[in-house]
Amino acid sequence: MTAPLTGTRPLRKPGAAEVLALIPARGGSKGIPRKNIRMFAGHPLIAYSIAAGLQAETVTRVVVSTDDEEIAAVAREYGAEVPFLRPEHLAQDDTPDYPVFLHALEWLAEHEDYHPDVVVQLRPTSPLRPRDLVDRGVRLLLQHPHADSVRAVVPSGQNPYKMWRIREDGLLAPLLTVEGLKEPYNAPRQRLPRTYWQTGHLDVMWTRTLLEKRSMTGEAILPLLVDPRYTVDLDNEWDWERAEWTALRADLDLVWPGRPARRMPERVALVVLDFDGVFTDNRVWVDETGREAVVAHRGDGYGLERLRKAGIRVVVLSKEKNPVVSARCRKLGLPVWQGVEDKATLLRRLLEEWRIPPDRAVYLGNDVNDVPCFPLVGWAVVVADAHPQAKRAADKVLRSRGGHGAIRELADLILAGA
Repeated sequence: MTAPLTGTRPLRKPGAAEVLALIPARGGSKGIPRKNIRMFAGHPLIAYSIAAGLQAETVTRVVVSTDDEEIAAVAREYGAEVPFLRPEHLAQDDTPDYPVFLHALEWLAEHEDYHPDVVVQLRPTSPLRPRDLVDRGVRLLLQHPHADSVRAVVPSGQNPYKMWRIREDGLLAPLLTVEGLKEPYNAPRQRLPRTYWQTGHLDVMWTRTLLEKRSMTGEAILPLLVDPRYTVDLDNEWDWERAEWTALRADLDLVWPGRPARRMPERVALVVLDFDGVFTDNRVWVDETGREAVVAHRGDGYGLERLRKAGIRVVVLSKEKNPVVSARCRKLGLPVWQGVEDKATLLRRLLEEWRIPPDRAVYLGNDVNDVPCFPLVGWAVVVADAHPQAKRAADKVLRSRGGHGAIRELADLILAGA
């Protein structure tokens, strides 16, 4: 098993908070044996939480607390620190979180004189996280120094005001009541209080909450809303299969093990575009004569015009050789290379000929044949409905699908950042 390089964390700014991301990962697991290091969509499950910590701008250190040597080895391979092994009595099925975190803080304080300001919990069993989630959670707590913690939540899938318990006499009794509302279990959901379910994505707490209040949360807990599509519970094989499908196929912008996503260049000199699936929705209409037609987005044309007026060169590299491609690029005034089987070689040659620094180039694609071009530019972008492999390799996944204004969205991002 070969782990991808995770990159080098930028130097900590003077006065910035010291933020420890702690990942608890014990060796025992009854529902799914050895699940913390079981391969999940191409990487050990724990690698996703390690990546979430390493790729967060606000996190300054990522430590795994485990009782298991094999988990420790995998964690180190993916870039985390494992400075100690957790005692066996803190790695039982019924061991709560608090003594595990207290042990880690006390060990780091005693052996390294290390005292973080903030502690982040990243549970390995919640591998699907938005790329900005950890930073949003840490910054939310830093902006509210009088709060005790931040906890990730999603809207409840089932409203607890419509839940029941069975009494000793065998009859149903409502689990909850609502003041001023008779029979809430018979009321429309719009009249019921909104409720939220805590997820395992993220907990952020001040170290003082742990040490002084002896609690993982304290009393003043800030909510951090997460898109419920990211929520999975890995308790059995069916959960695992469904979560892995979501990671690989769903339209989600996930933290992925590998190098950290790069930022958009401060000054963009070149934008390179694929055609099919970027200018179009990847479909083609064919009439009885074999003539092909596609649908494009007018907003893309205006976005391209604005890029050129800003002095940014735009070119198209297309694998297909088709009159439709020629006609659209001619109308938009774009130079186009068609029938390109090896886009990376051509892109490398163009950058050299035009003397454009690679870190000032941006590439927008949608499929696996675009991926070899991504390391050659400063920022690799894909459309919202790109192939999963392209999404995982990209620095940015747009909100717009191909043929539905993706080029315009990219143009607006570049011009707003210029």
